[in-house]
Amino acid sequence: MSTKRRAGIAGVGYYVPERVVTNFDLEKTLNTSDEWIQSRTGIRERRIAAPEQAASDLGLIAAQRALADAGMAADQLDMVIVATASPDMVFPATACIIQDKIGAVNAGAFDLTAVCAGFPYALTTGAQMIKAGQAERVLVVATEKFSGLLDWNDRSTCVLMGDGAGAVVLTADSPQGEILTSVLGADGSGIDQLCIPAGGSARPASHETIEQGLHFMKMNGPEIYKFGVRIIGEAVEQALTKAGLQEKDMDLLVPHQANIRIIQSAAKRFNLPMEKIVVNIDRYSNTSAASIPIALAEAKEAGRLKPGMIIVLVGFGAGLTWGTVVLRW
Repeated sequence: MSTKRRAGIAGVGYYVPERVVTNFDLEKTLNTSDEWIQSRTGIRERRIAAPEQAASDLGLIAAQRALADAGMAADQLDMVIVATASPDMVFPATACIIQDKIGAVNAGAFDLTAVCAGFPYALTTGAQMIKAGQAERVLVVATEKFSGLLDWNDRSTCVLMGDGAGAVVLTADSPQGEILTSVLGADGSGIDQLCIPAGGSARPASHETIEQGLHFMKMNGPEIYKFGVRIIGEAVEQALTKAGLQEKDMDLLVPHQANIRIIQSAAKRFNLPMEKIVVNIDRYSNTSAASIPIALAEAKEAGRLKPGMIIVLVGFGAGLTWGTVVLRW
C-alpha cells in the first residue's frame, strides 16, 4: 500500500542589506515627502544593496541561514530553485551561482521568473518535485536586487522597491510547514502594466533603449493596485477551498508586501485582525519575490508560527502573475 508523499519546510532564512534608505533620504533628491510615501504605500524605509552585491550574494546568505535552520549540509540537497526578476546576468541561472557558492555539489539548479509571485511558484515547484519522488531535499531561494532596475529620478517607482532575499529548505520528512495546496495563475494580457521593456531578445540593448530609459521598471500604478486588491482575495479563497478549508480556519496571512492599503483591504475582506497578518513593508518596502519568504522567516524568528497553524502565503506581480500556498505548520 503506497503512502502519499508530503513536503514540508524544514528551515527558513533571510537577509537584507545593511544600508537603510529612508523616505527622508529620498526627499533630498526627489519631489516627494515622507508623508506622501507613507500615506500611499505604508513604506518608511527600504534596504539597498551595496554596489558590489549582486542578487546571488543576497540569496547566498539567506540560503546559508535556511540550511543552518534546517540543520542540513548543502551537499544533501537535490535541487536549488531561485525565484528572481533581477538575476546576476541573463544566463547562466543565478541558482547555479548560489549552488556553487554553498557547495550543493549533488543538486540541480535553475531559475524561475514570476516576479513578485515568484516565491509561491518556486515553493510549489519544489514541493511537487518532492511529492513526485523526484527529490528529497530542495532549497528554494527568492532574491532581488531591484535597486539596479530602477530609475532613481522616477518617484512613481523608485520609492516602492527594495533589496533582500529569503529562503526555505523543503524536505519529504519535515514535521512542520506542510504544503497542503497551492493556486497559481497568470493573465498575460496585462504584461504592459508592469515590465522592463528592453534588454531581452525583443528589444536588445541599444543607444536608443538606454537613452529612453527602457531598461528601468515601468508600472501603471493604479491598474496594478486594483489588480492586487482583487486577486489577493480571489486567490486566497480558491486556495482555501482547494485545501478543504474555510476563511475562519486561516491563522496567519503572509502577503506580498506591495502596498499597506492592499494588505488592509485583504484584512477587511477576510475579517482578519492585523495581528494575524505579517507586515514588514514599512521597513523593507517591496522586495518583489523575496518579500514573502522574508516575512515568513521574520514571523518564525518572532515566535509567531505555532504547530498546527494554517498559514496562507499570497503574492502577485508582473506577468500578470499570482500565487497562493496554504501551509499547516
